[in-house]
Amino acid sequence: MIKLATRVGTVSPSITLAIAAKAKAMKAQGIDVCSFSAGEPDFDTPQHIKEAAKLALDQGKTKYGPAAGEPKLREAIAKKLRDDNHLDYTPENVIVTNGGKQSLFNLMLALIDPGDEVIIPAPYWLSYPEMVKLATGTPVIVQTTEDTDYKITPEQLRQAITPKTKLFVLNSPSNPTGTVYTPAQIKALAEVIIDHDLWVVSDEIYEKILYDGAEHLSIGAVSPDIFKRTIISNGFAKSYSMTGWRVGYLAAPLELIKATNIIQSHSTSNVCTFAQYGAIAALEDSQDCVAQMLQAFTQRRQVILDKIRAIPKLSCPTPMGAFYVFIDISQTKMNSLDFCDALLDKQQVTAIPGKAFGADRCIRLSYATDLSSIEKGIDRIAKFVSSL
Repeated sequence: MIKLATRVGTVSPSITLAIAAKAKAMKAQGIDVCSFSAGEPDFDTPQHIKEAAKLALDQGKTKYGPAAGEPKLREAIAKKLRDDNHLDYTPENVIVTNGGKQSLFNLMLALIDPGDEVIIPAPYWLSYPEMVKLATGTPVIVQTTEDTDYKITPEQLRQAITPKTKLFVLNSPSNPTGTVYTPAQIKALAEVIIDHDLWVVSDEIYEKILYDGAEHLSIGAVSPDIFKRTIISNGFAKSYSMTGWRVGYLAAPLELIKATNIIQSHSTSNVCTFAQYGAIAALEDSQDCVAQMLQAFTQRRQVILDKIRAIPKLSCPTPMGAFYVFIDISQTKMNSLDFCDALLDKQQVTAIPGKAFGADRCIRLSYATDLSSIEKGIDRIAKFVSSL
């Protein structure tokens, strides 16, 4: 028997793997499966972004590049952060990573020592705690409720802090809940972070997907004091439908960026060179594509909310960002794994169990799919719930 590294045993395997495998097998048999599981837009990458990558290929942009990213892309990201988010970063404060996920993983490796505590509000994106564990840190999960729109309060944050606390993970707009912290709420959390001299990483991958006038305030823009303690994680996957391109970035104080660059230089080196030229076009060219996708998401959100709220025993808050609804299924008396497994068996609908996000009384549906699939899938869910 192979003796694996201890760190592997600390990480939880994906609890959605069995459901995903079953759904794939059903599709292979020709069964019509309605999927609400994918956290990616169903739109093609905008044409001008693809053309920029093609041009880069034609120009021979196929060689190794700097591990921290193409200088022009780092400049474009720094400009975007200054113009859109009022964060005074230079290109040297930015590292380009293989998706937003690697930006966060590199950060954990660079910042977290054994025993360091990282505060993570639940529901959370499922990789946050596992990254902390792999970095030999301790995830401290703080449960939130629908009463606060699944947002951690300043008092909850304050109570969770111990002498071992090093980092707070903030995700707004949120995966899986779609919740968006208001500017006032961001400012109140910033005060606690400053008072306790913590680091905060703000995962802003969904920042451009906002509804009903919701406002995204990047926490580092609140004051110079919080800016010094802020790390920004972002990327191109969600806003520009570039999930497979694997281009993300981290922005932070120079010392931390240098540390993540060392880690990246010994793991993946540079992000795919010509993909970075597509990312440059995404930032520098027209943003009409973002607005068009948001318009479609807005329509889909309304349809899925109306249909879910017509189903007895199900409830969910209105998501103000991203493209997910987080549905409370507790009135069905089923846990999220059993619910999702039975839903797939009986009605051929895939959903993600809330247990994966630290909330077993809920399930997550993605509405990053077409309207006809949404309507058909929710009708099937209604039939399933009525049969319980």
